[in-house]
Amino acid sequence: MTSYIWTGSKAGKKISGEMVASNRHEVFVSLKDRGIIPDASSIKEKGILNRDINIPGLGPRVTTREIVVFTRQFATMVDAGLPIVQSLDILAKQSENPAQKKVLLGVKETVENGGTLADGMAKFPRVFDELYIHLVIAGERGGILDTILERLSIHLEKSLKLKREVKAAMIYPSVVILAAIIVTSVLMIFVIPTFKDMFADFGATLPLPTIIVMNISDFFASYWYLIFGGLISSLLLFLNFSKTARGKRTIHPLILKLPVFGKLFKKVAVARFTRTLGTMISSGVPILDALTICAKTAGNTVVEDDITRAKTAISEGKSLTEPLTESKVFPTMVVQMIGVGEATGALDSMLQKIADFYEDEVNTAVSGLKQLIEPLMILFLGVIIGALVIAMYLPIFKMGAIVDR
Repeated sequence: MTSYIWTGSKAGKKISGEMVASNRHEVFVSLKDRGIIPDASSIKEKGILNRDINIPGLGPRVTTREIVVFTRQFATMVDAGLPIVQSLDILAKQSENPAQKKVLLGVKETVENGGTLADGMAKFPRVFDELYIHLVIAGERGGILDTILERLSIHLEKSLKLKREVKAAMIYPSVVILAAIIVTSVLMIFVIPTFKDMFADFGATLPLPTIIVMNISDFFASYWYLIFGGLISSLLLFLNFSKTARGKRTIHPLILKLPVFGKLFKKVAVARFTRTLGTMISSGVPILDALTICAKTAGNTVVEDDITRAKTAISEGKSLTEPLTESKVFPTMVVQMIGVGEATGALDSMLQKIADFYEDEVNTAVSGLKQLIEPLMILFLGVIIGALVIAMYLPIFKMGAIVDR
């Protein structure tokens, strides 16, 4: 016999306790017989060594791609008539990710105990966001869960593709800049000091560029730990600041004003907003609830404020286009197309068309950026390395000129 701890509810009040039993199922049945509604996931063996240890940021996690695949497979199973519990059990058993398996079994347990699918998913907010939960609720209420899951899988696939396009645009310049920093540091700390020893017996005044580079090299060699420590500390401080409300309010407007990249991020924001809103409206989610979720998932405070103003306007009986007209993010064409969708009663399909158009625009913009950035980054790296090489070879050229005389 083993001692188990448990939590549950009785007459609307939360209670907890301990029980000695042969297994968890016996505890569950015994509590039900006593009129207690147990939380199945809370029934655990007593003892510190039996508790789950979860350190944030470490261990396996459920990726966006895994959620997309799960949603697609789940939609197919539900459409084929398989019970939800059986579908979740099959998908959990075939999952190779322990974190995903644990989540699916947790959702299955909630459904088995009389809860809804949305209730089970809501217990894992890091895996299933508000958009996912609201769409599942709409599907369960309307009896069209299979259709909703199919729409949700399409939405997630397109969102994932959009995210990959943006990452592709950012990776190349980041890698080149990092390479430039590493190469420059190696030259400054290890290569240039060897030239300094060689120039010690030069017997003439060194060119100004050479003196500047050698002084910078001395500073690097003496205080490299302070330089790298300062860079890393500054980066960490910036990342922490960017996660605060004040940081977002400061940084997000500047992101949209960046040369070249600013326009790309605006197109991404329009595509994300229209895709999310269109999916939710077509699934039967009330527009005010849909706009609330769109604001939370906007990814930029400027866009979030625009959507919040649109929600306020609609709650006051105005149209969606009125507040968006004043936005600096949503182009006139988008606002006019939304207006046509409202007037014709086909807002959901119009939003999907806008999303398709702007996702293609993002794809085209990313391809153009790759072609533009590649030569610029090569030029940037070449100028830095070339300047250092020329500065160190100037004295050698000068020495050669003296010898020729």
